[in-house]
This record gives sequence, C-alpha cells and structure tokens, in this order.
Amino acid sequence: MNSSNANILNSVCLIIIGLWGYLEVTSPTALIPVGFGVALLLCVPGLKKENKVVAHIAVLLTLIILLALVGMRLPKSIDQGGIGLIRVILMIGTSALSMIYFVKSFIANRKKA
Repeated sequence: MNSSNANILNSVCLIIIGLWGYLEVTSPTALIPVGFGVALLLCVPGLKKENKVVAHIAVLLTLIILLALVGMRLPKSIDQGGIGLIRVILMIGTSALSMIYFVKSFIANRKKA
C-alpha cells in the first residue's frame, strides 16, 4: 500500500461512515467527515502524480479530521457507546493509517533528494 491508496481507503471510509451516521442521527454535523472524504478523494490524482502541494493539502486535511475525531467526537462516542463508537474508531483508524503512509512517503522522498 502507498499513500495514494491509503488516502483512497480513508476517503471512502469517511464518506460511507459519515453518510451512515447522518442517516442514523440526521444531524448535519455527521456530514463533516463526508466533506473531508470528498476533499481527500479530489486529492488522489495529485497524489498519484506525486504533487507536493496536493500531498501537503491531503496531509493537512487528514490531520484536521483525525484531531477532530479524537479530540471532539471520540469522548462523546465513548460516553454514548454503541455502533457510533465503532464508526468513530473506524474513521480514526483509517485516518491514522493514512497519516502513517503519508509520513513514510515524505521520508522516502526526502531520502531520494
């Protein structure tokens, strides 16, 4: 797996799980991960071409959603429990995985230069 594939996995996960959460609770805030997922999906062509600006934008978006999920949504989901907690953990997991692959990619590119 590379950073582009990890980003696609994260994007799809954010979109699907965000829509699932919205359909379950009908809260507009459940669509925030969907927006981030769509934005990250739009970064895929640039990531495949190894565009540094697009890669940094994707990393920033991934970091923002990861911090929001961990800092704001996870504590509420832990209190509520249930399937919502599983959804949040899945989104955190794919976002963290994506960040790991972005960092590995940046390190590899730095060693090439």
